[in-house]
Amino acid sequence: MDYSIIDFLKLVGSLGLFLYGMKIMSEGLQKMAGDKLRSILSTMTKNRLMGLLTGILITALIQSSSATTVMVVSFVNAGLLTLVQSIGVIMGANIGTTVTAWFIALFGFGKFSISALSIPLMGLALPLIFSSKSKSKSLGEFIFGFAFLFMGLDFLQASMPDLQNNPEILSFVQNFAGNGFWSLLFFLFVGTVLTIIVQSSSATMALTLIMATKGWIDFPSAAAMIMGENIGTTITANLAAIPANVSAKRAAFSHLLFNVFGVVWMLLVFNMFVNMVDNIVGNLSSVQPSGLINFVNSMSPDQYNAITTLPKSELSADLAASQATYLSYRAATSYGLSLFHTMFNLCNVAIMIWFVKFFEKLCLIVIKPKKEDEDEEFILRYIDAGLSSTAELSILQAEKEVEVYAQRAKKMFGFARKMTNMDHTDKKFMKLYNRVEKYEDICDRMEVEIGSYLAKVAEGRLSNKSKEHVRDILRAVTEIESIADASCNIARHLKRKMDANVVFEEDQLVNINDMYDLVDKGFGNMQDMLKSPKIFERDIIVSKSIEKTINNKRDELKRQNVEALNQNVYSYQSGVFYMDIISECERTGDYIINVIESMAGYKL
Repeated sequence: MDYSIIDFLKLVGSLGLFLYGMKIMSEGLQKMAGDKLRSILSTMTKNRLMGLLTGILITALIQSSSATTVMVVSFVNAGLLTLVQSIGVIMGANIGTTVTAWFIALFGFGKFSISALSIPLMGLALPLIFSSKSKSKSLGEFIFGFAFLFMGLDFLQASMPDLQNNPEILSFVQNFAGNGFWSLLFFLFVGTVLTIIVQSSSATMALTLIMATKGWIDFPSAAAMIMGENIGTTITANLAAIPANVSAKRAAFSHLLFNVFGVVWMLLVFNMFVNMVDNIVGNLSSVQPSGLINFVNSMSPDQYNAITTLPKSELSADLAASQATYLSYRAATSYGLSLFHTMFNLCNVAIMIWFVKFFEKLCLIVIKPKKEDEDEEFILRYIDAGLSSTAELSILQAEKEVEVYAQRAKKMFGFARKMTNMDHTDKKFMKLYNRVEKYEDICDRMEVEIGSYLAKVAEGRLSNKSKEHVRDILRAVTEIESIADASCNIARHLKRKMDANVVFEEDQLVNINDMYDLVDKGFGNMQDMLKSPKIFERDIIVSKSIEKTINNKRDELKRQNVEALNQNVYSYQSGVFYMDIISECERTGDYIINVIESMAGYKL
């Protein structure tokens, strides 16, 4: 067999060119759309049907179901989408990705191949690539990606081994054909594994189309591989969800569940479904896709090579007729597989869309949060998307949500405190730091959501007292976000201290912890007032006393720090980190008293 390592590398390189073309085409489209895709995704998911249509639209536009599902996972992680909303979008992405298969079938395997225009298209895109306008540049990238995609597909077909002359190359695959249900499972597994390896269902679809149109595998086997690709493509979203929160992991898992359940029911009606697609294509064209493999096997290797490599003008009348028949079979097979892909996903969504709640419950059962992660999801507990029937009830819900917000900010401060008393080499140090940053994102999002909700409430018909009430809550929300920022700043100072390999002296740690104790006392006082329906004057006096104690402690530690530096008790760098943390604690005390004073506006 004359198939060297160079030939194999050409095959891998062709696949790489195809994948690169798909990548930059998708990225170019996403850049042209800008934030519109994100706004569409976050707003057009009010119900499962809207989510479904959104998933179809975005995936059809960006030509990548993986990009859509990864985007969905990141939106769930940020709290922009709920699990139920994400399932609808993911279902739509499965339909939207079938556009790519039709794209390849129509332009890559028809009688006219767009790869012939790849170089002229690049020439057209070149001036756009160097344009100063970002939209033009993105359009140029899209055209380049489009050209690369079909150039890679053309190279991929050319670099595939010649199985007519070297049938032993895929003899192991052919050995699994014709074994009924076991053959179906084998090719399903092959499609899944190939997609996991190349990380692109579109690339595996292209490989499947090539194998089927060359007559290496029969039509049912190729259809089974396409079903496997539906399972394999879910790996991308699940990989993206590894570092994300529990909700994002559940969204990615729902993608896997949806596709696995879809394959399971299809296995029960597979032969009937494939025959139906075969007959539909046969009725629309002169030949059926299932006849290609028999047509190829009926020819000698020399005849096959002639009709697949030589132009029609160089062929005899008989071979020219055989070439025309072969091209008809090839086009019918590519259209048949694309139709199978589309009909399978459409039927799957039509069935599974009624079981969204079931998928949600299953994800909740299978993926349970760790105890430490229970609060690491952005979920508003008391505020929903719409306003309550009365303004007073809406304001009460906002007050309850502010209470939850303050608890999150206090928990964030607790993480920073733990970090202070940990050794730099402790693996838990960076884990806690990452949790602080995650909480910071959650707190930022909560500020926006609560603020937006209160802005809607303020637009309604409110009394002057209620308007003042809303303003006071808004001020409290802003100050709590500042508390979260201060806690995050403490964690960042500690991270920089670790990077600089600075270690605090025992006296410094004692003083920092004393300051932490005072801040914790202020936190406790603030939370008691948030829970209390009424604030008394004596409560304000106690709070101001705590804040004054924190200020005095800061001033005292500042003086002590100057003396310690003069006596070289510790390094100047250590003193900088030390005082940065003390200052953040003092600011936290100020923010706490500001929250209390804003609450006093409506609870006194």
